[in-house]
Amino acid sequence: MRAQDSAIDEPGITAPPQDTGTAGATHPVGAAHPAGATHPAGAAHPAGTGGPDPGANAGAEPDAGPAAPSDAADRSGPAGRAEKAGRAEKAGRAGVWLAVAGVVCFSLTFPATDWSLRGFGPWTATALRMLTAGLIAAATLRVRRVPLPARRHWAGLAVAASGVVIGFPLLTTLALRTSTTSHAAVVVGLLPLTTAVYSSLRTGARPSPAFWGAALAGAAVVVAFALYQSGGAPGVGDLFLCGALLLCAAGYAEGGKLARELPAAHVIGWALVGCLPLAAAGSALALAYEPVALTGQAAVGLAWSALGSQFLGLLFWYRAMGLVGVSRTSQVQLAQPLLTLVWAVLLLGERLTPAAPAAALAVLVCIVVVQRTRA
Repeated sequence: MRAQDSAIDEPGITAPPQDTGTAGATHPVGAAHPAGATHPAGAAHPAGTGGPDPGANAGAEPDAGPAAPSDAADRSGPAGRAEKAGRAEKAGRAGVWLAVAGVVCFSLTFPATDWSLRGFGPWTATALRMLTAGLIAAATLRVRRVPLPARRHWAGLAVAASGVVIGFPLLTTLALRTSTTSHAAVVVGLLPLTTAVYSSLRTGARPSPAFWGAALAGAAVVVAFALYQSGGAPGVGDLFLCGALLLCAAGYAEGGKLARELPAAHVIGWALVGCLPLAAAGSALALAYEPVALTGQAAVGLAWSALGSQFLGLLFWYRAMGLVGVSRTSQVQLAQPLLTLVWAVLLLGERLTPAAPAAALAVLVCIVVVQRTRA
């Protein structure tokens, strides 16, 4: 390596200026080189002067020629912009498909919970669901050697865990003791809307009057449906479902925000692991006080609730929100109530009243308006 190159590589060392004289011109060692001074072409160098030494440049690096454009310039050019747009489009498609996978997992949650309640009490089913999903998450984090989250993420993880790990599973399980799966699916169909409202309030945004009009209209449809189904007064199951909506909306929004800074597996993994002590204690107490009549159907329902809904579904969902945002991801969830109605008929043999699909479609329209006003 040339001396000049070595000087540049060393921090704090400045390379000496190159001789700007005419090719072949030299000066005696230590002699000053006057500005602009030149020598006649072909002039000989005195012995001992700093003239060129034959072989001194042997092995020297050839002139690199014109400098290549920098990476930053490449990225800012048309090709760089096209590449960036292509990556964004690819990420958008991946995010939508992940959201679809999450919705399919979530749409089976109520039928699976109904099955698990045929063999377990509501507190046992919820606690075992948390415990099973938490152990799966702990093993996943251990195998991947995931470090503990930073302290600044703890509050968001606590909100996400309170909503999607504890609150929503427990309250919907309690609700399904007195409500049908189809009824619960219509009420929880408001989840994308409540998530949008929570996200807007959380970020300090000021939605348009059309946003609030559609939100209130969707809420009115669900309230009217619940009152119609329960004979004019909201049932205990409806109150549980409304509480589940609020908690889950907060969990979705906070978890989606974290998924833009952390991998989705870390978000849902640490949310589940953080609840393991509560899940273990709850399982022990629930098993001691609630009877268990283990059947194949109950075991399958519990397994899907833990693995499919609690772990894989949320893993897909948070990853989707990290890629395409809360708003766009929640649009995919518009299909969840209708999918759950289909599963209720196919898996549980429920008979739908005309009010159920009509209310689900009305809520879907309201949510579409909400999403368009936020776009």
